[in-house]
Amino acid sequence: MALEFPADLRYADSHEYAAPAGIAVRVGISAFAVDQLGDIVFVELPPVGQVLERGASFGTVESVKAVEEMYAPVSGVVTARNEVVIERPELLQQDPYGEGWLLELEPTDPGQIDDLMAVDAYRSKVEGA
Repeated sequence: MALEFPADLRYADSHEYAAPAGIAVRVGISAFAVDQLGDIVFVELPPVGQVLERGASFGTVESVKAVEEMYAPVSGVVTARNEVVIERPELLQQDPYGEGWLLELEPTDPGQIDDLMAVDAYRSKVEGA
């Protein structure tokens, strides 16, 4: 199966993506990360209102293979979290860029998104992995 990498997203080395959405940034994990994890059984996310620093862990995703930390691609305040993906973690496998989003942040430094990889750089990174 060919993995999808939407061109309008920015990607972190740790496989999270950031999708600018007005003043907010929607955060999730890439199809590559989901593929590497296998069957996802549990997602832990921070509460709304929590302040995240870029590069700091904001939760975990657990699969039948492993438990992995997720890291904030930009600093900001959590303004929403996807309660549905907590109840139905399989959404990450089915639609990581749509229904499987994880958080929305109000970035404290919107310029940080420019430090993330564009789609071509990210595709090269994961296809070389």
